[in-house]
Amino acid sequence: MRHFPVLVYVLVLVLICLSVGPASGGGNRTLTQHSYLFVNGYMDETKIYETDYGFKGQKLVVGTRGSGTVSRRQTIDFWSSNTSDESEMYFNEWGYFEYHPYSEGPSESDLKNALCAKNYDVGSVVSESYSSIKDLVKDTTIYQSENVSLYQINSYLHGTARIGARFVNKTDKTTNMLMGGLYIGEVNIREEIEVGENPPLTLPCA
Repeated sequence: MRHFPVLVYVLVLVLICLSVGPASGGGNRTLTQHSYLFVNGYMDETKIYETDYGFKGQKLVVGTRGSGTVSRRQTIDFWSSNTSDESEMYFNEWGYFEYHPYSEGPSESDLKNALCAKNYDVGSVVSESYSSIKDLVKDTTIYQSENVSLYQINSYLHGTARIGARFVNKTDKTTNMLMGGLYIGEVNIREEIEVGENPPLTLPCA
């Protein structure tokens, strides 16, 4: 029997808005991400965002790890210029976190599902995998072109889910976004990510 660390009960409302300089025209790298997550079990998730490498631009790291019940929404929106030091970042997180112990019992299920999509033109990759599936309902949509990547993941399951994504600026090799998450138990994931160079506004309202 595997036991997981605790997740402290807390109500979180975070609003961060960071900016340097006004929005400019061409050559901007942009990222928009809307996320909703419900977990009744265990999770270990980290998301890292930066508009520029080194001691420049905007940086943000957010993560959650432990057992319990989590209901959470996140929004991230940023752009950075490839031709200047201008950048801007907006982040919002609302979450309800309640601790209770969770133990992962043995699973007889060998049912698995996985997907990985890469866009070398944009510099993006996203992956999702599911294992020890008792039941899974998923709806994944992917659109990739020479200047935009759009990923929409909607999944509900009892089992284990892993979600990962990376977005690298091909101009200066900055990793604009890096995320990875492990979710065990009853899990509902809705993840919408749009990245690229001046991509069209195709994400639905959250």
